[in-house]
Amino acid sequence: METFPTYIIKSFKHDGHLHRMWLENWRVPERLLHHGHREQGMYVLINSQTKIVEADGKEWVSRIPGVSFFVPGEWFNIVALMEEQGIRYYCNIASPPYVNGRVITYIDYDLDVIRLPAGDIHVVDQEEYERHKQMYHYSAIVDTKVKQGLHDLLARVREGEPPFQDDLVNMYYQKWLERRSEG
Repeated sequence: METFPTYIIKSFKHDGHLHRMWLENWRVPERLLHHGHREQGMYVLINSQTKIVEADGKEWVSRIPGVSFFVPGEWFNIVALMEEQGIRYYCNIASPPYVNGRVITYIDYDLDVIRLPAGDIHVVDQEEYERHKQMYHYSAIVDTKVKQGLHDLLARVREGEPPFQDDLVNMYYQKWLERRSEG
């Protein structure tokens, strides 16, 4: 029987303060990863009804199942939200993931890309990025990495490159549900 180990995901801001934590995420075992995801060294995690803690200490529970994708070395991460009308991809422009044991951390750089189930693509929170760039004194190197991450992410979204494949998102979620029902 395949095990899906649990991980914590922690998002920080550039100055080091906690932004948000997802307390229970199940990592898809490497053996079950699609070869394209495995080749990129992706961490693929499922969350459903997980407790989320905000920077101010407020807690809430996610209502929509999600499949998260972290790609080593890339300045973005992707959450495929499994909504009734289809999969909505919510993508964070962020530092590459850092994995320590069963904790994944990254720095959130505000810019987000949303791909709706119908295929529409939106870049959001550009004003927040500019405000935080001044407030947190992002270096020229960070600004360049963020802009390159946005460029690379948009290319993946437009081309339907991994992980923007609804069938694989659904497959990962179904495998997790099967394992969960087995106990």
